[in-house]
Parts: sequence; structure tokens; C-alpha cells
Amino acid sequence: MSATASSRADRWLWWGWLLFAGVNTLAMFVFAGAETVPFHFVWISLSVVYGLQLWSAGRTYTVLALVGVLTGCALVLHVHNNVIGWEETTEVPLMTLVFLAMVWHVRRRTKAEYRARTLADSEREMREAQRRFVRFASHELRTPMTVARGYAELIRDNATDDQTREDAIVVLEELETLNGIAERLLTLARSEQPSMLRVQEVDVDSLLQRAVKRWRPAADRNWSIHTHTGVITADQERLEAALDCLLDNAVRYTQDGGHIDLHSERRQGEAVIRVRDDGIGIPPDERQHVFESFRAGPVRPGTGMGLAIVRAVMEAHGGSVALQDARGGGCEFVLRLPTSRRTPAVPPAAPPTPPAAPPTPPAAAPADERPAEVRVFGGYQPSTNGHSAGHDVDLTLT
Repeated sequence: MSATASSRADRWLWWGWLLFAGVNTLAMFVFAGAETVPFHFVWISLSVVYGLQLWSAGRTYTVLALVGVLTGCALVLHVHNNVIGWEETTEVPLMTLVFLAMVWHVRRRTKAEYRARTLADSEREMREAQRRFVRFASHELRTPMTVARGYAELIRDNATDDQTREDAIVVLEELETLNGIAERLLTLARSEQPSMLRVQEVDVDSLLQRAVKRWRPAADRNWSIHTHTGVITADQERLEAALDCLLDNAVRYTQDGGHIDLHSERRQGEAVIRVRDDGIGIPPDERQHVFESFRAGPVRPGTGMGLAIVRAVMEAHGGSVALQDARGGGCEFVLRLPTSRRTPAVPPAAPPTPPAAPPTPPAAAPADERPAEVRVFGGYQPSTNGHSAGHDVDLTLT
């Protein structure tokens, strides 16, 4: 309803109540001995109109005083004419007190609703600003990192001494870490947009088996998998991203030789996926914030994006994620996904335009050697030293 229509309705309600209350007040004076019904009509209608319009304090107390005086005068008149007893006049202060109690509750509730709306608006603006920052930061970081990677690879491939080559390798490893952070930022931003899901039939059993096969060489852990779920309808790329975040979390906080178990089953129209580890666990005081973006505790430091991505992906699918204590210590994350979705699949987006190639630096090698290449890496990159080197999730479907 527009502000003009609302104002017109308020005026009609106000003047209609004045007419109704005036008629009933007049009836109290005219019909001696039958004033009870119009008396209560006046007071009940006053409460109803106040609840609909929420007058200002000055208007409220002015109207209340007029109603109290007029209805009180009618009762006193009938007492003076020996029609009713004096005890009938006690209804005026009693009704006044009841109305004042209602006014207090209504104003208290209105203030609480205003504070709740203010907090909700502030939270919404903060989350929107955060999403914009995440989107822009992830995109802006990728081009300079690509350029830096190209130069670092050029230095590594044309280095004439071992120290320079080792330094270039360190730079490339750090750039890979930065690239993983940028990709996680982009994944987080995209995962918070349910309308961008590209649903298809996904074999959960194969999905989990591929994940374990991909992570097993990267981490010296005891891996086990028990899956009996079958095919569901979901966004495969985002599910892989969420699963990678959970496995990265499990690897990060377990020691060499630790146990990581994946289990999935179909239960009551849901696919239930469990990722369990026997690592250091999560302290109770950190659990209520564990799925929030950019929140990391002293016991489990990090970027604070991995579990936020998991929650965003689950909520985009209409599912949920929960944290439980694993038997014998560690953590158990439980993902619940509906096995089918009615949301139509979004057509695949056009492939992104590759970033411009970096400028060619001065030649540092003989002319007969091969030209330097600028390579852009994507996907999960395991290291060879038994530890995870991070992962790079591309959510674009082809």
C-alpha cells in the first residue's frame, strides 16, 4: 500500500472512530440504566483503533483523558439520578489502567521491532558489502598473480644457479597459495547465489571416490570411504568445492597417519554425507562461529572461508551442514542434501576471457633456447612432500 493510500485510510479510520465513539457516548447519557453496552463499545473501540494507528504520546493521552472524562460524566449523572450505584464509576479508572498497560506493551513491542529491523538492515548491508568486496578482490587479484607467475617461471626456467632456481620455486609456491585464496573468495561469492546453481544428475558415490583418489597422494592419512547414496540432482562443481573444503580442513588439522572417513547414505529423501577425522577438534566456544565467513579461532587458524563455503553451498541447495563430535576425538561434519530439486538448471555460462599475457621481459637466455611460457594453473595441485598445497576450485560449468 502506498503512503498516500495509507494516510487516507488512517484519516477515515480516525473520523469513523470519532463518530462511533460520539454516538455511543451520547447513548450513555440518553439511555439511563443501559449505559453499560455503549460504555464498553467506546473503550474497546479506543483500544482497537490505537492498535491499528499507534498514535503519538500527546494524542494518546489527550484522547484517553477525553474518553475518561466523558464516560465518567455519564456515569456520575446516572448515579446522581439514583439509576446506578457509585461502584459503577470504578470502571472508568479500571479501564484507563487497562488501556495504559496496553499502550506500554504496544510501545515496547514497537521499539523492539524497530531495533530488530535496524539490526537486520545493518546486517544485510554488511553482508552485501562483504560480497562485493569478495567478488572484486578475487577478480582483481587474479591478473597480477598471473603476471607474477609468468615472470617467476621465466626466472626458474632460465636460472643459471641453484639458489636463484630455489628462490623462484618458493615464489611460485607462495603465488599458488595466493591463487588458492583468490579462488576461494570467488567460490564463496558464487556459492551465496542460489539462483546460479547449475543442477544436473550427480553420482555421489563416484564424487566421493574421486575426492579420496585426488587427496590420497597429497596427504599421508588413513583414508576410508563407505558410500551407498547413488544419484541425486545438484550442482556437481559446487558440491566438489564444498567437499574439497571439508577434506582440506580434515587434512590440515590431523597429523600424518591420522584417520579421515567419508560416509554417505540415502535417508528419508536426503543424501547424508559425513566427513569424520580424528584431529584436534574444535573448542566449544568456537563452534557457534565456525561456519561464519572470515572467522578463524586461535586453535584452528586459517582464512575462515572453507567452512563458510560449505555452508553457502548447502544452503543454496536447500540443505544444511552440522558439526558433531567424532567418537575418539576430532570432528564430524554432516551434510544433508535433498535428492532432487525442482529448480531448472541454469544454462552454462560462456567461458571467461583469458587474461592478457604479461609483457615480455628482456631476454635472459640464449636465442636457441625455447621461449618462456606463461602458464595458468587451475584445479587442485598436490605437493610431493606429504602435505596439502591447497586447492583451486573453478565453479564454471562447460
